[in-house]
Amino acid sequence: MGIDAIIRRWIDILARLWLGWQERRRARQWMKVTRDGGEWVLADARRTVRTAAAAGTAGAALPDEMLRAAQKSFVILELATSDVVSRAMSVPAQARDLLAGIVRNQIERLFPWRASQAAYGFHVVAGEDPAILNVQVLAASRTTLDEVCGQLDALGLRIDRVVAGGGRADAAPAITLWSRLADATDTSLARTRRMIGGLLVAAVGLSLAVSVWAFMAAASADSETEAVEARLATLQRQIKGSSSRGSIAALAPAERARALKETSPVAVVVIEALARTLPETSYLTELNIDGETLRIVGLADDAPSLIAPLERSGHFKDAHFFAPTTRNAEGGRFVFHIEARVEPRFRIDGE
Repeated sequence: MGIDAIIRRWIDILARLWLGWQERRRARQWMKVTRDGGEWVLADARRTVRTAAAAGTAGAALPDEMLRAAQKSFVILELATSDVVSRAMSVPAQARDLLAGIVRNQIERLFPWRASQAAYGFHVVAGEDPAILNVQVLAASRTTLDEVCGQLDALGLRIDRVVAGGGRADAAPAITLWSRLADATDTSLARTRRMIGGLLVAAVGLSLAVSVWAFMAAASADSETEAVEARLATLQRQIKGSSSRGSIAALAPAERARALKETSPVAVVVIEALARTLPETSYLTELNIDGETLRIVGLADDAPSLIAPLERSGHFKDAHFFAPTTRNAEGGRFVFHIEARVEPRFRIDGE
């Protein structure tokens, strides 16, 4: 059996279960209809008996109160004895599980109708011989059943089940001849199948949508987590960079080398920043980077004017002269000695 056949069979079972649940739910509040002479008699679960208008009377109608009660109830029609034919048959006890098929095959022999033209039911009667099952079969013509249901439909009553034999002398329970669930048409089943199929498709679609949303949310959370981890790593490097040289010197050699590597500024960036900051009329003779401390020695036409550009560059802070400024041997330029704190940056502005 293919997967499509399995799904169709499963949906069909669900549809019948749904219809059966609806019938059981409505059966909690029931109403029985019987015919007494020329009148329809209605009795509800509280055994309150009501008499309807005469059957077949032109323009006959039920009171509004009775119609409202019938619409909320599971309506059971009990056929009169004159509308039902009773037959008896015997079968071996071993055939108990096959009684439904046996009775159906014997309908044309027991009654003057075909199986499709009769509404029938059966009841097993206890006998003296345990090896033999005494089966009582009750049946009514579909024509008679349709006529009676048509009369009640004209009065506004929708029949859910037809039974017979409730008033027999042997006090046997009523036998169901027809029910709306058992006689469910292909149209009602197809409608229920479509409803269940739509619900299943909607559930699958909702599950896929939730799965995609969860996947996207997880991916977004992962990216945010990576960004947060990167920011934390930057902060940790900055915190480590602000540590004193003494604390770094107290570390083990491998950790001290890693700390110095992480906290030391990038020499290439520092040299490029100096090249862009210092005027063309000045040049360096010495450059020393010790951790965050930069010391430069060189010649310039105007040494004091070098401090302000270094501060404005954004790469250096606390720029100052750490030695006196003097003229060189030729006397045309000034020898400057500047010390500054390097701000860790990995890019030059404008790049």
